[in-house]
Amino acid sequence: MIAVKTMTITIRYLAHASFQIKTADQNIYIDPSTKNTGLKKDAFGPADLILVTHGHDDHFDKDLIKKIRNFGSPIIAPPNLKKEIKGGIVWDLSPGQFMKMITGDGTIWATEAYNVKRVRSNGKPFHPKGFGMGLLVKLEDKYIYHAGDTDFIPEMEKLAAQKVDVALLPIGDTYTMDANEAAEAALLIKPKVAIPMHQKGTDPNVFKEKVESQSDIKVVILGEGEEYTLE
Repeated sequence: MIAVKTMTITIRYLAHASFQIKTADQNIYIDPSTKNTGLKKDAFGPADLILVTHGHDDHFDKDLIKKIRNFGSPIIAPPNLKKEIKGGIVWDLSPGQFMKMITGDGTIWATEAYNVKRVRSNGKPFHPKGFGMGLLVKLEDKYIYHAGDTDFIPEMEKLAAQKVDVALLPIGDTYTMDANEAAEAALLIKPKVAIPMHQKGTDPNVFKEKVESQSDIKVVILGEGEEYTLE
């Protein structure tokens, strides 16, 4: 009898909206940045793949990306950032598009991420539609959703059909959903596990209580540097 080998995926919360996703053969970073995150460059190792949701410097740190690119490892980013990244392989994705990973059984989808309620003093959104994206990352049979900087938007309903294993959802309010709106998003998406992010100045337990009291979704609150293992 041949034993079936299952993939172990480690999701490490670095800070703010920066995450490291590790498998046996992949080291992936989402929104790696030392800008306004409290992170230092030595918190990051060589990357096999770098995913960027949008161009604000607390999500897109050009100097750090240059440092951690492993022999020109590929970057996936919105189209408006492609000219900002020099050298190596850079692929741009827009919401609704997807890309197969070069190594391993993986696919990256870009999803909508934008503000409808969080606006500047001139009335313009901090994150207008088309500026950035969320990410749905499939590794073998596991789906990880990183919402990016977004409000609670109707396009999230489509994710319920994907059977998301882990949803990384912002709860910070000023530039993104607040804890109650993020809870509504989680209840709509129906992931197995929800992990709050972008949470400075907020109480993630508000998010946890609302989600877990109304569903079977498990909420995992990670401190900076802590990990969740998905098997």
